[in-house]
Amino acid sequence: MAVRIRMKKMGRAHRAFFRIVAIDSKQPRDGRVLEELGTYDPSIKEAEKRVHFDPLRVKYWLGVGAQPSENVAAFIKRHMEAFEKAAAEKTQALTA
Repeated sequence: MAVRIRMKKMGRAHRAFFRIVAIDSKQPRDGRVLEELGTYDPSIKEAEKRVHFDPLRVKYWLGVGAQPSENVAAFIKRHMEAFEKAAAEKTQALTA
């Protein structure tokens, strides 16, 4: 099974909202997903807050051979470091 990391469209007309998901490449855009990894909301004004995903799960899926779509690959490249830093700070706060 070929797995893709891509966006699944949600929301309503003129108010789109997307979920970043791991999905079988043969499934339709809004088909059954393997795992939901994050969200993208283009209506949020601040660009840094539009995208949110779990960096550990994204790395897992990339590690087992999942291919990201062009848009999701751009999100990963742009935001992965910031999300990893936030996750590390969160785990340090829990252990302290």
